[in-house]
Amino acid sequence: MQVIVRYFLATTIALLPTSFCRAVEGMWIPSLIEMFYSDMQTYGIKLTVEQIYSTNGSSLKDGVVQFNGGCTAELVSAEGLLFTNHHCGLDAIQKHSSTQNDYVGDGFWAKSKGEELSCPWLRVTFVREIRDVTAAVLKGTKPDVSQEANNAIVKQNILALEKENNVDGLTAKIKPFNLGNQFFMLITQDYNDIRLVGAPPACIGKFGGDADNWVWPRHTGDFAVFRIYAGADNQPAVYDATNKPYVPGHFFPISVKPRKSGDFTMVYGFPGQTDQHYASGKLKFYIDKERPARILFRQKALDAMKTGMLSDPKIQIQYVAKQARIANHWKKWIGQLDGLVELKAIDRKFAFEEEYRARAGERTEWKEKYFGVIDELNIHQRQWQEIELARAMYTEYMGSGPEIVNYAVDFMMLTFPDPQDTLRVKLKGDVQSALDGMAGFFKDYNKEVDQNIFENCTPVYASTVSSDLLPENFSSTWSTAGTDIFGSSVLFDTASTRELLTPFTKKSLKTLLKDPAIIYSRALVIAFSSKVAQQYNEFIAKEQQLMRRYVAGILEMFPDRKNWADANSTMRIAYGKIEGSAPHDGLQYSHFTSIDGVVQKHNPADPEFVLSKRYLDLYEKKDFGKYLQDGELWVCFTASNHTTGGNSGSPCIDAEGNLIGINFDRSWESTMSDFLFDESRCRNIMVDARYVLWVIETYGDAGYLLDEMKIVE
Repeated sequence: MQVIVRYFLATTIALLPTSFCRAVEGMWIPSLIEMFYSDMQTYGIKLTVEQIYSTNGSSLKDGVVQFNGGCTAELVSAEGLLFTNHHCGLDAIQKHSSTQNDYVGDGFWAKSKGEELSCPWLRVTFVREIRDVTAAVLKGTKPDVSQEANNAIVKQNILALEKENNVDGLTAKIKPFNLGNQFFMLITQDYNDIRLVGAPPACIGKFGGDADNWVWPRHTGDFAVFRIYAGADNQPAVYDATNKPYVPGHFFPISVKPRKSGDFTMVYGFPGQTDQHYASGKLKFYIDKERPARILFRQKALDAMKTGMLSDPKIQIQYVAKQARIANHWKKWIGQLDGLVELKAIDRKFAFEEEYRARAGERTEWKEKYFGVIDELNIHQRQWQEIELARAMYTEYMGSGPEIVNYAVDFMMLTFPDPQDTLRVKLKGDVQSALDGMAGFFKDYNKEVDQNIFENCTPVYASTVSSDLLPENFSSTWSTAGTDIFGSSVLFDTASTRELLTPFTKKSLKTLLKDPAIIYSRALVIAFSSKVAQQYNEFIAKEQQLMRRYVAGILEMFPDRKNWADANSTMRIAYGKIEGSAPHDGLQYSHFTSIDGVVQKHNPADPEFVLSKRYLDLYEKKDFGKYLQDGELWVCFTASNHTTGGNSGSPCIDAEGNLIGINFDRSWESTMSDFLFDESRCRNIMVDARYVLWVIETYGDAGYLLDEMKIVE
C-alpha cells in the first residue's frame, strides 16, 4: 500500500489539466494545494498557497466551516457572522416558526444581537489542520497476511493516533481516501452556540420551490444568516447570555465588483460523497433498480405531503422542511438518471474497464494484482444486489416514509430487555429519552398526512424488496396493520403514553408489546436486523476490499490520468470559472439571471412563484444602488466548479479571495457528476453576493449587519 501512495503522490502533479479555461473535474484536498496550485494560476488565481491553506497562519480555510454536519458556511465578519443556504438553515428557521410567527413564510431579521434566536441543536465545525497519516496508519500491515489481519492493525493504529491528537478541545478524526489507499487526519473544533440572525421570506429563500430545484435558469435567494458565539476566551462554550460573538481567524470580504464570463471561481467546502470509481455492474444496478425504486418511493411520500400542505397553513409550516429534504434528492436522482443514460455512462465504464484489463496485462505484477478485479466486482454486485436494494429501501422507509413507524422505534426499544433483567437499570434513561422526544415530534406532525404517506409508500416498499427479506406475510398484512396503527395506537396520545411509562413497570411492557405501532416497527426492525443488516455488512466489506485493489490499480497503472480522491464530507477545493453551458442541442444557457427574471416568474396562482407585495414594490422603485451591474441586479450565476451535496452554503471566491456568491445547487444536467463528470455541461449554481446584500439591506431592513462586513467596491 505504501508503494501505491508514492505512485499517487508522484503522479498527481503530472496529472493536472493543461488546457486553459475548461471545466475542472475534481474536489481537491487543501493540504495538497501545491500539487494543483499551478493549474489554479492558469485559471487566474491571485492568492498565494499560504493564503488559501495554511496551518501556521490565517488562511481562507479558517473562514469556512461545516454547518451542522451536512452543509457548508462561511464567516463574513469579525463578529462571527456567517452565511449559509436557506435550505441548510431551514430546519432551524422552521423550529422557531409558528402560525403566529411564520419565519419560514415571512422571513426573520434580528434588529440587534439581543434579538438573535438561539439554536442549541446546531453546530459548526472548523478544520484546524489536515495531516497525511498514511504511513502511520499502515504501519505494521504486511502484504503476505490476510486482509482481516491488516484491517485490525489499521483500526488499532487509527484509534491510537486519534486518541493521541484529541487534545486541547480539538477532535482528531482519520478518514480513508482513495478507497483506503491513503489516510488523512482532520483536526477539528466544534462551536455549539449558534444563533439565527436573519432569513429571507420563502418568496425569496425558496422561490421556485420544487419546480425550479436543480434547474437552470434559477432565481432563488437561497441564503440565511447565523452567528457563532464563544466564551470569553473565544473558545467553544454552551449557550450563555454572556457569550461573545466569535472572532474568526479569517472572514471573507464581499465583492460588489462587476463579474464576467471567464472569471476565476473557487468553491471551498465540504462535499459529501462522490463515487467516480463504481464498476459497470454497480452503476448499472443504480441506473436500473436502486435509483428508480427510491424515486418512486419519494414521489409517493411527496404526493401525500403536498395534499396536506395545500389544505392547511399549519400543515404547511409543519412539513416545509421535511418536504424540502425529501424532494431534494428525489429530483436530483431523476436528473442523475437522465444524465447517466444520455451520456452513455455504462458504455463509458465498459470502455475504461477494457482499457484497465489491457493495461493490467502489460506487466506480470499488474496482471497478478489487478487483471481480474473488475470481474470480481461485477460478479459480487450481481450476487448481492437484492441485499443492497433491501437495505436502500429500508433506509427510505424509515427516513422518508411514515413517521409514526420511525417514532415508534424509540418506544419499541423498550421492549428488548436485557436477558438478566426484564426492567433494566439502563431502562430509566431509555424511557426518559423516548418521553423527551414526544413534544418535538408532535409539534411538526399531522396524523392524516402520515396515514396517507403510509398508504402511499408501504406498497412500494413491499413490492420492491424480496419477500424473504421482509417480515413474514408483510405484503398481505401491512394494510390491516396500518388501520390498527392509526386507529388505536397509544403513541398518538401523549398524555396516555407518559402515564403508561411513568413509572415503567411490567404492565407497561405488556401494553407496549400489544401496541400496533410497536408491533409493526418491531417486525420491521427484527426482519432487517436478522435478514439484511449482517449480509449487507459482509457485502460492503468484500466490496471495499475489491474497490481498494481496483483503485490502487488506477493510481499505479495510469500515470497519464488525472486522479482525485472521491468526496467524503471532508474539506475540499474545487475551481473553475464563471460560465454558461449548452447541455442540449439548440439550448444555450447564459451564465447569470437577474431580478427581472424573478418578477417575470411571479405567479399569484402558484405558491412556489408568489412574490410578496413588498418585493414587487421595491422592484418597481428600482432602488438597487451599488449592487447593479450594467443596469441589472444579478440574482444567481453558474460556474464550472465540481460540487456535490454538502457543498450547499459553500463560499464562491474570486481570484483575490473575496466572496462573490454562495453555492446552493447544480443544474439538472450536472447531477450525474457524482458518478461521471462532463466538462461541457457540469455547472454549479450560486446566489450572487450582491443580491444577498440587497435583500439584507433593502428588503430585510437589516442594513446594520453590513456595517460589520468588509465590502469591496
